[in-house]
Amino acid sequence: MEKKLTKTHKTFMAKPGDVEQKWYVVDATDKVVGRLASDIAMILMGKHRPTYTPHVDTGDYVIVLNADKVKFTGRKWDNKCYTWTTGYPGLRSETAGKRLERRPELIIHEAVRRMLPKNKLAVKMLAKMKIYTSDQQHPHQAQQPEAIELAKK
Repeated sequence: MEKKLTKTHKTFMAKPGDVEQKWYVVDATDKVVGRLASDIAMILMGKHRPTYTPHVDTGDYVIVLNADKVKFTGRKWDNKCYTWTTGYPGLRSETAGKRLERRPELIIHEAVRRMLPKNKLAVKMLAKMKIYTSDQQHPHQAQQPEAIELAKK
């Protein structure tokens, strides 16, 4: 009896130098924060590519414009509360409405940060996201970023 030879399929694993990273521009005007953040996190991780590898940073750069024009659903501007510690006893906290007035880019930054994996690679992924408000111009024209539409209903 003859044995049949079977071909083995090899799983592709990207190497850190192999991945060519693109630049994308996202307009956050009238986008829901959670939906926008989940789409940005997928691009930063590289899960939109067929060559996604968990232990290699295969993601792309994302430029977020008009971060101060995002929106929440429901009554989250008043009810959503951000808390943090200063090292002294007790917590500091503020509502989403106050944070929008004070530092609007932190709303998107924190939403995306919490959707990324909790490891050392997430720090590198998060550094590839550049957030600007409506009164700022982004200095990344030399990278020739591609405009994409995210958080579609």
